[in-house]
Amino acid sequence: MVAAKPVDFRKGLDSLAALVTQALASDVYTGDVFVFRSKRLDRLKLLIWDGSGLCLVTKRLESGAFTWPPVRDGAVTLNAAQLRLLFSGMDWTQIGARTIPMANQ
Repeated sequence: MVAAKPVDFRKGLDSLAALVTQALASDVYTGDVFVFRSKRLDRLKLLIWDGSGLCLVTKRLESGAFTWPPVRDGAVTLNAAQLRLLFSGMDWTQIGARTIPMANQ
């Protein structure tokens, strides 16, 4: 889940966890990956519950910028492939959900 509005990147683990609960109306302990963006387009933070504790991952691209959804309230949900592309700095918006036809329908 990507928070669509930029957050203050001075926020740490506890502040971002509170943001997940209050602003995104989600439970930080579900195992979902919560992605936060800074005002600078080249930085992101991931908040993840791994079953034993909260993890905070910060990434700054050395060149270029992440592709972000339009700024608005709420969040955007990404699938695993889109998240991998976002994290690697590639344009994730070109990957959509794929439907697989069922045999014998």
